[in-house]
Amino acid sequence: MTPKTPIRVVGLCGSLRPTSTTRHALRVALEGAAQAGASIALLDLRTYQLPFCDGNENEEAYPQDVFRLRRDVASAHGVVLGTPEYHGSYSGVLKNALDLMGFDEFEGKMVGLVGVSGGQLGAVSALHEMRNVARALHAWVVPAQAGVPRAGSAFDASGAPLDARLADRLRDVGREVARFAYLHHAEEAKAFLQAWETATPNPGGVHQGPPP
Repeated sequence: MTPKTPIRVVGLCGSLRPTSTTRHALRVALEGAAQAGASIALLDLRTYQLPFCDGNENEEAYPQDVFRLRRDVASAHGVVLGTPEYHGSYSGVLKNALDLMGFDEFEGKMVGLVGVSGGQLGAVSALHEMRNVARALHAWVVPAQAGVPRAGSAFDASGAPLDARLADRLRDVGREVARFAYLHHAEEAKAFLQAWETATPNPGGVHQGPPP
């Protein structure tokens, strides 16, 4: 199936550390999206000057980076969210960035999840909470997700995973986001849905009696 427009997948990095393992993990996940044929971009929140979301409906005073972030995410067909696990949840910087966005940026998008942690559980709690947030934003969360345990020793100096199985899991997240995004936007899939929704009802009607 071929989408009408090229598929774009972005990774949103929820860590501000200069040597962030979250950033390493997201880059590998995006490699998987690129292998599936998508164009990719890493959205590093260090490069956006974002205010705290205060719920003020008057956004005239917002810095332009708020609107730049919204445009960057809205232009994508799929998003990979990446976070370190802090105190059993995902990072505050990612939460704030998500709070500055909404349905316009996420509804109907394919979302993949990547989490890193210093412990052995691999950001299980953070991944669960991000899944709930993505669903609340009416996004489609792909089945694959990747948690990176003991993240401080999981990557080499260049940011490559030291474990080939971990690299495969991370790339699988990006590949699934790209593939499901292709399916979601393919003209053949849209034509099938339209034909199914407008199909003539079964002339035999609903069976009322006992099973034959």
